[in-house]
Amino acid sequence: MMNGILPLWKPRGMTSHDCVARIRRIYGTRKVGHTGTLDPEVEGVLAICIGHATKAVPFLTAMKKTYIVECSLGKSTDTEDAYGKTIEETTIDHPLSIETINQTLSLFRGEITQIPPMYSAVRVKGKRLYEYARANEEVERPSRQVTIYELIHLPNELEHPTTFKMKVTCSEGTYMRTLCVDIGKNLGYPAHMSDLVRLETSSFTADETVTFAEIENAQQRDELEQLLAPISRGLSNMDRLEVDEDVRRRVLHGQKLPQPEESLKTDPFLVMFNEELLAIYQTHPEDSEQIKPVRVFNG
Repeated sequence: MMNGILPLWKPRGMTSHDCVARIRRIYGTRKVGHTGTLDPEVEGVLAICIGHATKAVPFLTAMKKTYIVECSLGKSTDTEDAYGKTIEETTIDHPLSIETINQTLSLFRGEITQIPPMYSAVRVKGKRLYEYARANEEVERPSRQVTIYELIHLPNELEHPTTFKMKVTCSEGTYMRTLCVDIGKNLGYPAHMSDLVRLETSSFTADETVTFAEIENAQQRDELEQLLAPISRGLSNMDRLEVDEDVRRRVLHGQKLPQPEESLKTDPFLVMFNEELLAIYQTHPEDSEQIKPVRVFNG
């Protein structure tokens, strides 16, 4: 069985689940998972985990993501994007200045509070929010704290007076649709997200991705494995602890180990033997003198 991360460029018109199902057929395995849902109308980087790499999905999903977002002012929708039913609409007589936009964007950098959109997969009282929305049922949505690491206005000479684009780097769980709506409210207009492209996720960038056409060409040449990045490549935000052959055997048996003498910048961290990823370890929650495995990649 092949193991690794496939940095896919998800096309518009497919759900993330559709992509997983197609990759399962191509690679001939059920052990396939993605690292962060993209709506069908959105294109961009979708890291697909295959084989043992599926054990790392929660860690990859939690990493920063970068998007190009188009915000349209003057209309809000029930889905907060361009595909929903119009809720409110108003005329914008004159375009906003770049200075006004930049001043507003500065208010949304750092840690912010969001209320997830009704058309989202967030669970409330055992049901997805979109299930309540489709049944026309009202339910209180819990707010959440998210972090906007980068938020930059992208000037475009051809842009419409009522739309503007932004580059956003954010934490897991940030809704770009809601960000557009909240920015619009601050500017004094109803708003929605009119376009979205994901440029980076799980440390993979757009220029590292492959399309389905390239994947199928590789399948014909029996070169599918060459498209996979090592699991450790996707976890490049974690520090590495190099071990010797004796410790390697202990790690693969899932044993606890003494706290390493060397200082590690992240916790959890990777345990490596040469270029082989053995496991993800963390400081033992009940004994700071020991480390314990969180995931072991021994098949």
